[in-house]
Amino acid sequence: MSVKKLLLTVFLSAFVVACFAQENDKRKSAKKDAKRQKVSEMIKQAEEGVLVYRKQSIFGIQARSNGYGIFYELGRMKTNLKTSTYRIDFTEIKNQKEEKLSANDPGSLFFGNPFIYGKINNFYQLTLGVGQQRILGQKGNKNGVSVSAVANGGLAIGLLRPYYVEIRDPMGGPNKTIKYSEDDRDLFLGPTIVGGGGLGKGWGEMKIKPGAFAKTALRFDYGRFNEIVSGIEVGISAEFYGSKITIMADQKDKQLFFQGYIAILFGKRK
Repeated sequence: MSVKKLLLTVFLSAFVVACFAQENDKRKSAKKDAKRQKVSEMIKQAEEGVLVYRKQSIFGIQARSNGYGIFYELGRMKTNLKTSTYRIDFTEIKNQKEEKLSANDPGSLFFGNPFIYGKINNFYQLTLGVGQQRILGQKGNKNGVSVSAVANGGLAIGLLRPYYVEIRDPMGGPNKTIKYSEDDRDLFLGPTIVGGGGLGKGWGEMKIKPGAFAKTALRFDYGRFNEIVSGIEVGISAEFYGSKITIMADQKDKQLFFQGYIAILFGKRK
């Protein structure tokens, strides 16, 4: 190869590399400018009270008309108004007839081991759902309150744990702990109850009841900063199971559970 051809090759190679580097710098600069512009827009929207984020993680503690529960929700924003949500709840449902008593002094909780007379099962629910959050009203400013409608539904898993009570042996033997059965019904509901059987009983005997659920609510977010979730949620929910759920003796068993709830929310956004 002649010297001229070699120099020409080197020159062309250097020119191509320089052009590529310049183009790459332009792309990087354009990305940085776009990122700065997006950050500026998000800051401006935050000052104006507009909720803007990629995803949010929310934890909640809820009081229900028939129990209590906790939940976790992951949300991914699709548009300025809509967010797809994925949620898991764990709750306990109680019968309205439940009343804690003490064997030594009925109606008092200060003596003996309290128990719930006639309770056959503790009933827990695990729900796995997908849904959507839609913003109805923005905050207006960073000190305002945003209002959103929330709806989700999916799989409900009912968990029945037998409830135990401690009784005096009518034959004069030591006290024993029993759960409800037709054979022991008279003892389970009789006057010889000493107290509850304790929280450690029945976990290995749980029965699974599959079902489905639907939930709708209004969410009020009063957090001052977009990165922080602070709010309350007020809503209603319903669960339907494939078979009847027994919680209390001498009470009607249910397949459908309908309740209202209020939840305290906290979490973060990115």
